[in-house]
Amino acid sequence: MDRRRFLTLAGGALLGGCAGARPTAARRAAEGAEAEADDPAPASEARTTLTLFLCGDVMTGRGIDQILPHPSAPQIFEPVLDSALDYVHLAERESGPLPRSVAPAYVWGDALAELARIAPDARIVNLETAVTASDDAEPGRGIHYRMHPRNVACLTAAGIDCCVLANNHVLDWGRRGLAETLDTLSGVGIRTAGAGRDATEAAAPAIVEVPQGGRVLVFAFGTSSSGIPPAWAAAADRPGVNLLADLSAQRADEIARRVAAVKRPGDVVVASIHWGGNWAFEIPARQRAFAERLIDAGGADLVHGHSSHHVKAIQVHRGKLILYGCGDLLDDYEGIGGREEFRGGLGLLYFPAIDPATGRLASLRLTPTRVRRFRLERAAPPDARWLQETLDREGRRFGTRVEPQPDGTFLLRW
Repeated sequence: MDRRRFLTLAGGALLGGCAGARPTAARRAAEGAEAEADDPAPASEARTTLTLFLCGDVMTGRGIDQILPHPSAPQIFEPVLDSALDYVHLAERESGPLPRSVAPAYVWGDALAELARIAPDARIVNLETAVTASDDAEPGRGIHYRMHPRNVACLTAAGIDCCVLANNHVLDWGRRGLAETLDTLSGVGIRTAGAGRDATEAAAPAIVEVPQGGRVLVFAFGTSSSGIPPAWAAAADRPGVNLLADLSAQRADEIARRVAAVKRPGDVVVASIHWGGNWAFEIPARQRAFAERLIDAGGADLVHGHSSHHVKAIQVHRGKLILYGCGDLLDDYEGIGGREEFRGGLGLLYFPAIDPATGRLASLRLTPTRVRRFRLERAAPPDARWLQETLDREGRRFGTRVEPQPDGTFLLRW
């Protein structure tokens, strides 16, 4: 995706591979961080269901990286700004002083208690940054996101099981940066999908074994409409991203055949797709047709869409969930003006409960959030109402709406 073209400052114009099914070190590391959460979990589905945590873009590079314990060199190569610290200063103008050298769990804020309360079986994010100390800034890029590898504990602190990498920032620091990203995440037990050292690895699913048995298979894809350069596509002899050539029915059928080759009874298949531009509520007809075809052909039990900087419509097609755009969850845009009608600082934690026998959606719980001081907070009531109204308005064409719950979450109705 083309990131915000630029910023507005008060007083000045800144426009604005298949990982083995091994025990998850990230999950073990998170258990301590979540231990303080003692609110009872919502009434859960019977254990015949499997609950996931999904979200939109997690962008722990650039400004956020600068407040973590091991910041990268701050130099960036953007048309307006030349230091990642400038994003920290923008946030401070908006919200007051930010702490430095924060604990790895800091950025997750209130989300940690919610993760502990709901206790999802697998936690999947779109990680939209390189995790590297590489200085090989990709030529011609207006934005360069990176998080220092020694800050990877900010991902294990939330018990992340799988990072989707099929996006338009994972190669911001070159192929050496991608290789270090893959090695760093693997080294702490986090599986990856959607990028690899060659086309085979990039197309392979991440496999997450769940505690009560069964598996979650995460197949990840990127599209050029999200801003991924064609040259970033992985090849037989070239590292890169699992880039879809198109969103045709034939492509969906090819994916379904690959899924059928590895799927076992009881597996839940997530198709995670980085697609479309940053700012628009409209769902392109080709995206809807592709998502529905994936489900109809057996290529997905759940379509996890991301790239938009704001939440988009939710659909349930033949009993299976389609998230067209999950919005940004964590980013360093605080204090940047423009596009206020999309409320990009608001986000959602998505907790779908899936029947693994059928892949059908049993329930979807959503927790409204906002970013403040580079940290997730529960959304204030007016912000939660805006999210509810937006989801209801955009979901009307699909027959979906959300219902507020006493604990401040939403339940999807369809």
